[in-house]
Amino acid sequence: MSFSNKIESNYTPKRLAVKLNAKGEQFVVQGHPWVFSDNITKINDNAKSGDLAIIFGKNKNRVIGLGLYDANSPIRIKMLHSSTEKAEINTAFFQKKINEAFAKRRSLLKTNTNSYRLLFGENDGFPGLIADVYASVLVVKIYSEIWLPYIETIIPSLQTTSDTKTVVIRLSRSLENSKKHKLENGDVVFGTLKNEVVQFVEHDVNFSANVIKGHKTGYFLDHRANRKQVGEWSKGKTVLDVFSYAGGFSVHALANGAKEVTSLDISKQALEIALENGKLNKYRGKHHTIAGDAFDELKSLIKKKVTFDVVVIDPPSFAKQASEIELAKKKYAQLAELGEKLTAKNGMLMLASCSSRVLAQAFYDINSQVLADTKRNYKILAKTQHDTDHPIGFPEGAYLKSVYYRFID
Repeated sequence: MSFSNKIESNYTPKRLAVKLNAKGEQFVVQGHPWVFSDNITKINDNAKSGDLAIIFGKNKNRVIGLGLYDANSPIRIKMLHSSTEKAEINTAFFQKKINEAFAKRRSLLKTNTNSYRLLFGENDGFPGLIADVYASVLVVKIYSEIWLPYIETIIPSLQTTSDTKTVVIRLSRSLENSKKHKLENGDVVFGTLKNEVVQFVEHDVNFSANVIKGHKTGYFLDHRANRKQVGEWSKGKTVLDVFSYAGGFSVHALANGAKEVTSLDISKQALEIALENGKLNKYRGKHHTIAGDAFDELKSLIKKKVTFDVVVIDPPSFAKQASEIELAKKKYAQLAELGEKLTAKNGMLMLASCSSRVLAQAFYDINSQVLADTKRNYKILAKTQHDTDHPIGFPEGAYLKSVYYRFID
């Protein structure tokens, strides 16, 4: 495998001697993967993205960690190794980390599932790098220029470990605009891709993902366990899947014997994919779709006095920056209120949030306050986080939270 002609091959990363202030040093010692620019007190003047940052502690000038320098981010150093133990950042170093990540996924791969996240960025020691497997296709998404000098050695290790036949590169918007490489979003850098829509299996249920044009790497794998759970609780039920995208919850519900499923999303194209994903499985229930703004469409359903046995509300992130947190909380409260009104007697309401800036407890509290005002009795069936292929390695890595409410009417 070689695609070095597409990557800036004339740049060899330098070694940077870095000193931090007390706060920055504390973060590194505690194993946090981020060092912000205002924590750096001393660094080489000519530092470039991808350079290896060797971080010295204040005491006795000993090395306390190694990271990659990122000139384009306020998170100036993305940590690879936080320890006083010596380490060489080379192919063997990355292979060891990939092996450790793969070992964490073994229990999932013992189920009838052939799609999983092999690398979960910082949480697996690869800040700004994601690797997802869909059957025999590996999709590697790069979020930062820091990986350009190393990606050619990492990809063969990922491909061998995952035993995939094809490797696709996806790029973040900032990397698409970078002039440091010749890669294009969707490049197939190993093997061949006969069809950009790849079929895969998730707990006995068939799905597909567009690995070239789909969101992120093509699909959202983090909710897998929740989709399975909703499916198991949907037999013989009517189900509403809000912000359904490609129909993850809808398809699990249908495959598990739901009587009637409604997928609601603003994207008509996503709803078409949801219908197609449903048809990859045997089911007898009806699959309806509603295209439109979720808030407007939910209000319209309430006016029509429609209710569902199972309601799933899994919106996109509402707080991508700190200034949006308060508005996000109001939106979650609105959705809890609308969801409750659409949940039938003795029905189940599942509410989810993927906004990392809205902490789990705050999200649970918002829902509790809204549901308390309805005077309906309920019990909490479960509170869940990411599936096992999304291990949480640091506080900010825990973005996904879901809670299941069973109404007792």
